[in-house]
Amino acid sequence: MLFFADVFLGSVKIPIKEVLGAFFSDNSDFPEYTTIVLQFRLPKALTALFAGFALAVSGLQMQTIFKNPLAGPYVLGISSGASLGVAIVVLGVSSLGIFNYLGILSNWVIVLAAWFGSGLILLLIFAVSTRVKDIMTILILGMMFGSATTALVGILQYFSNETMLKAFIIWTMGSLGGVSITQLYVLIPSILFGLLIAFLSVKMLNALLLGENYAKSMGLNIRLSRFLIFFSTSLLAGTITAFCGPIGFIGIAVPHLARMVFKTANHSVLLPGSMIIGGIVLLFSDIVSQLPGKESSLPINSITALVGIPIVIWIIVKKQRFSSIS
Repeated sequence: MLFFADVFLGSVKIPIKEVLGAFFSDNSDFPEYTTIVLQFRLPKALTALFAGFALAVSGLQMQTIFKNPLAGPYVLGISSGASLGVAIVVLGVSSLGIFNYLGILSNWVIVLAAWFGSGLILLLIFAVSTRVKDIMTILILGMMFGSATTALVGILQYFSNETMLKAFIIWTMGSLGGVSITQLYVLIPSILFGLLIAFLSVKMLNALLLGENYAKSMGLNIRLSRFLIFFSTSLLAGTITAFCGPIGFIGIAVPHLARMVFKTANHSVLLPGSMIIGGIVLLFSDIVSQLPGKESSLPINSITALVGIPIVIWIIVKKQRFSSIS
């Protein structure tokens, strides 16, 4: 329902008849309505749906493997690493004018840069996790890695020209409306591949819930499991960050909403449950950010923060309450 609402609603008021005509009729009295619906609203709704899927699942995987309720692609610096990769392309390589000759391949260059950046941070976290057993220490180090990449992005911004700097700043605010139909041919297969790996890792995630020693006694290869989970998270978070910018709080808040709704720790339920709730939350956030009936819109990050921050605060307060009781 929210998916169709996202297509029907927007800053431009379009009658329901014209929206339906854009899909089922080739002849329209208002061709500009058809363009808005098919070229802008439909890709945006699809992007919101798959971004919700990807961010929710990546957050669930990180919370499970680190056994920390506040873990997520944004907190652990994965999105910051992806931002660094995109910054190098947008602020550095693009200033050379190379993209003018790449055409559709430029989409892959941006995605590969985001994948490499997020994967690099994940590899650093993975290397630290093999030596450091304390989960909070790993979480803090992940945040430090994120801060370091943010500092490098700041240096690139300082030396970039005004045009590229403005483009990158707008990108960091997060946007679901900048993904074209052509880019969806890159985004959707990448997300589906990352989700496939996640579903194949369900048994690994369930085993890791009970601790690594138990997982080893069950014959689980810990290194391989971590690699697959990290690779899936890097693919999901890196792809969304590449096309939509760093969208925060969805990866942290949605898995907890899924646990509250489905009342289970079984990942065969939580994984699809998190996908559904992630799609719902991001579609709702996108509808609100478009300010239906108005001629302006809000950054998607502002709406997701207003939705996610109360949930994160509730998690911290609840955890502290249980700690004081015990």
